[in-house]
Amino acid sequence: MQLYKIPESVLVVIYTPALDVLLLERADKQGFWQSVTGSKDTLEENLLVTASREVHEETGIDTDKFTLSDWQLVNVYEIYPVWRHRYAPGVTKNTEHVFGLRVSRDVPITLAPREHLQYEWLPWRDAADRCFSASNAEAILQLPKLT
Repeated sequence: MQLYKIPESVLVVIYTPALDVLLLERADKQGFWQSVTGSKDTLEENLLVTASREVHEETGIDTDKFTLSDWQLVNVYEIYPVWRHRYAPGVTKNTEHVFGLRVSRDVPITLAPREHLQYEWLPWRDAADRCFSASNAEAILQLPKLT
């Protein structure tokens, strides 16, 4: 069992053909909205597997029924101090790989209650404005160019 989180993660922007974006409110930080995110479970875990697993765990969406794409965007950022205790001592940066998942607007969403309080579909610009994470907002702003 992994003692600390691996500082390599995925960010999955879930969106509709009309470019509405699914945002989730964090359970551990009310008012913090984001796309699906999560770290690799093992060093060997493939990033596409990580993205698919995290989407299913956080929303209940089966990525095999839709198009999950590696956007070939990578962000390296400072881990927020409030979450650093989850990582090995001295780890302060995380490498995030960005994916997109195009779904139908009526896809059922089942939140993981320990992770998220609620969800909302927003037009892409509004979704970018709502995100607390700069890298998440920037990924959403890339949506029209990447789809």
